[in-house]
Amino acid sequence: MQNHPSVVVWKITPWSPPPKFQGYLTLAPLNFLCYTLGSWIRLSDCPNNMLSTQFEIREGTGEKIGTRERRKSKKEKSKFPFSPSKGSSPTNNQTNRKWIFAKMRGGQLWQLGQSITRRLSQADKKTVARRCFASEADLKKTVLYDFHVAHGGKMVPFAGWSMPIQYKDSIMESTLNCRENGSLFDVSHMCGLSLKGKDCIPFLEKLVVADVAGLAPGTGCLTVFTNEKGGAIDDSVITKVTNDHIYLVVNAGCRDKDLAHIEAHMKSFTSKGGDVSWHIHDERSLLALQGPLAAPVLQHLTKEDLSKIYFSDFRTLDINGAPCYITRTGYTGEDGFEISVPSENAVDLAKAILDKSEGKIRLTGLGARDSLRLEAGLCLYGNDMEQHTTPVEAGLTWAIGKRRRAEGGFLGAEVILKQIEEGPKIRRVGLFSAGPPARSHSEIQDEKGQNIGEVTSGGFSPCLKKNIAMGYVKSGLHKPGTKLKVVIRGKSYDGSITKMPFVPSKYYKPS
Repeated sequence: MQNHPSVVVWKITPWSPPPKFQGYLTLAPLNFLCYTLGSWIRLSDCPNNMLSTQFEIREGTGEKIGTRERRKSKKEKSKFPFSPSKGSSPTNNQTNRKWIFAKMRGGQLWQLGQSITRRLSQADKKTVARRCFASEADLKKTVLYDFHVAHGGKMVPFAGWSMPIQYKDSIMESTLNCRENGSLFDVSHMCGLSLKGKDCIPFLEKLVVADVAGLAPGTGCLTVFTNEKGGAIDDSVITKVTNDHIYLVVNAGCRDKDLAHIEAHMKSFTSKGGDVSWHIHDERSLLALQGPLAAPVLQHLTKEDLSKIYFSDFRTLDINGAPCYITRTGYTGEDGFEISVPSENAVDLAKAILDKSEGKIRLTGLGARDSLRLEAGLCLYGNDMEQHTTPVEAGLTWAIGKRRRAEGGFLGAEVILKQIEEGPKIRRVGLFSAGPPARSHSEIQDEKGQNIGEVTSGGFSPCLKKNIAMGYVKSGLHKPGTKLKVVIRGKSYDGSITKMPFVPSKYYKPS
């Protein structure tokens, strides 16, 4: 649980939602019932002191579908948003109760808005249901939706979109095939946008940590949008197309937040005479072609010599007869391309790529994409990095340009530059562990059993055939080889810190 002014955030570890479970929930404090699409979800009874509780998410039938362990010190007790009493439930006529509106995002429960201190009436519940509850029809679909279904894609809700989590291949098979041959991903749920104007670079440099001015035209980099406290609003790949045109892609789950943040600062910037405007590329789709065969196959579809395009380079060129933006980058650790294509040409391009590969490049879903990025040691925003995590803590100091370290000038610079000088209190690390795979929120302990951190992402590595994870530990205990314990479902397992990436990256760079 995280406390913010007037807002209480509950985060429950990933679990498999029951059929049609998606969208928004209404949460009550104890014994709490979440009405969604005609079924009730209940949080199990909690001890009154709330000091050490395992939250259980259950269907109305009582079937357990998820858990969340939470430990809280006595000092935190006064911060708890409710004072629950045994037997209380949202059906009781009680006042001064806090209710929380929450939503599904990427397989997790997240708080949406401000809680209110009164019991919801039936009219309130109907309003919430009418305005907030999502159905299959409410989910956005990419132009490739029917193409996914026709090819056996298993569609799931993700960041407000219906996206394929996998196809006929298992997630393990898809992961291995990407490493050995190649994968084609539909990532059109992500948001591409352009900033234009003679002041677009100084404007963007107020919001991100990268040395945008220092990029050569036609090149890009990973960067982080920061807030006033140095925390990460989102990570993004940005490209300097020209000196007055920046192209960037932001995460689907952060789209609304990111666009609101950019727009608010743009209004202030332009009101003072700054020349910058933006365009959101909703008319385009985004494909990610990754793996050893990505370049050879794509070369069949364009006259451009791809051997002259290196990692993080950007080009505008025709592919399969369509005007595309391509960036030699990806989210797998493999060589590959992200291709922005006019939506009317997206299906034809996907078909052409699969045909030219003669079955070796396969459609791949979000499940394998997550496995691949974990093996590559890449952050997933919302898990491995969030608004209270600085780039320094996240191990992304290298993304802060040298000029930016000297000059500052971006939001939260004072906090971030101080951490660079003095060192952060926590650091993101890679982990190996025995036993079952560690998952998000698994506790990390030192060899004496003292808490030193928490896992943020974890799973079984198809390539290494062993458990891997990322998490945060106290500085000083972050060095590779450090022995530790990982607590999974109340049992402690041996582990150790290791370097990342877990699987060596294969980015195409000049020799």
